[in-house]
Amino acid sequence: MEIYFLPALFIIAFLYSSIGHGGASGYLAIMAIYGIDTIYMKSSALTLNLFVSAIAFYQFYRGGYFKWRIILPFIITSVPFAFLGARIGIDPTTYKIILGFFLLIATFRILSYKMQQIVHTKEVPYAAGLLTGSLLGFFSGLIGIGGGIILSPVLVMMHWANMKEAAAVSALFIFVNSAAGLTGVYFSGARLTPGFLLWVLIAFTGGLLGAYLGSRKFSHGILRYVLSCILILASVKLFLF
Repeated sequence: MEIYFLPALFIIAFLYSSIGHGGASGYLAIMAIYGIDTIYMKSSALTLNLFVSAIAFYQFYRGGYFKWRIILPFIITSVPFAFLGARIGIDPTTYKIILGFFLLIATFRILSYKMQQIVHTKEVPYAAGLLTGSLLGFFSGLIGIGGGIILSPVLVMMHWANMKEAAAVSALFIFVNSAAGLTGVYFSGARLTPGFLLWVLIAFTGGLLGAYLGSRKFSHGILRYVLSCILILASVKLFLF
């Protein structure tokens, strides 16, 4: 399995970090494809998310794209709700259905993610930010993702941030939600698959390279279609098996 799984893990970390994401939905996708037990999936994806999103945030922060005023309304509510969501235990069948649904959302998000720059942005309404943060935080903890895969297109579509600002904000949003979710999973009995340190090393390396290139105007238009194919395949597998 590792002959194909580890290169796929590297590619996922590389692709996601290049747009400021941790890659949890991608890690969950390839774990589903390769038949990893669901008992390991949430904790493993959240842990990998911590490493890769931290790298992505650092690179985009160095580029001057991070804005505290954008992220604050979202993380105020997302962190406690991510912890609560992670404490909820759901049966494997329900988990796969929910995960498959969110992977389809992620696929749509990647395919519809336009590469234009937004020149003029608007302030984030606090009420909308708090509500969005609570919803994304809860489902992030519930299924083991950071929530940035949904937050970043919202920021761009609502003109609350341009592309690079959305990437920087999403990276930190993913990091704090992953940490909160992982804490909740820990109290519920987190388990990591044997040999997980090698997964971390591979993802860290891919994330480092992807974030470095992505923060320097790396073009990933074609690669997002490859990533979408992976997510679609995993969604089908989750719904049918």
